[in-house]
Amino acid sequence: MNKELLSPCGLYCGVCGIHYATIHDDSILKEKLSRVYGVPAEKLHCHGCLSDTVFDFCKVCSIKSCATAKQVEGCYQCADFPCDTINSFPFEEAKHQMLRAVPSWKALGTTEWIKTEEKLFSCSECGRVQFRGARKCRNCGAMLSFPV
Repeated sequence: MNKELLSPCGLYCGVCGIHYATIHDDSILKEKLSRVYGVPAEKLHCHGCLSDTVFDFCKVCSIKSCATAKQVEGCYQCADFPCDTINSFPFEEAKHQMLRAVPSWKALGTTEWIKTEEKLFSCSECGRVQFRGARKCRNCGAMLSFPV
């Protein structure tokens, strides 16, 4: 288990588009994400929320700061979940994923939760782990239907 991929908010970094583009050196995906985030493609690199190489937006995440201040691994350990910080998160799809994932993390424990997240975001045709928001498998080209 790579603890650097455990984002406190429940948006598991192992299925993050920026992480995916980084580890697969996917310049086409980086270009697409650069338009979404409004940053140059060369700024899109991340090895996980808790690593030394973190995407700029995630470096200043209020949820991550809150977890650090409360000395918890993630929101799944917090009695205040879902809190105002989660409920006011500016990206609606990400907030929806947090509200889905955090209770699952709490119920399953970290190891099983990671397996569940990776299976949930894997291609049903070839089995390769994709990223949240992918519509087409970047390995075999199959159409994907992940939870939104």
